[in-house]
Amino acid sequence: MKCVSCGQDNKDAARACRKCGRDLAVPPAWFPDAAWHLKTLGIIYASLTVVYFGVTALLSTLPRPYHLRRIPLEMTPWLNPEAKSFLPEERLKAPPLPPEEAQAR
Repeated sequence: MKCVSCGQDNKDAARACRKCGRDLAVPPAWFPDAAWHLKTLGIIYASLTVVYFGVTALLSTLPRPYHLRRIPLEMTPWLNPEAKSFLPEERLKAPPLPPEEAQAR
């Protein structure tokens, strides 16, 4: 019989380990085997998958401004497959305010 504390080989009829003195009559603590690990990991992965799809379904019910799936090409010109180059700096800036609004500020 092998001691669970120190790993010393003892006689099968021994009551205590001859190296560390641990009581061998006490059954060892539970040690999970490979089947337990596979079952536990399967439950974790399955629950994460359910949570992912649940959150995705919940987020798809949000009102219009929060449910944007498509980004306008003006915001990301590098994603436009038909564009040959980036937008010029002038087109990336906001248009100037009309004179009435500029004076109000």
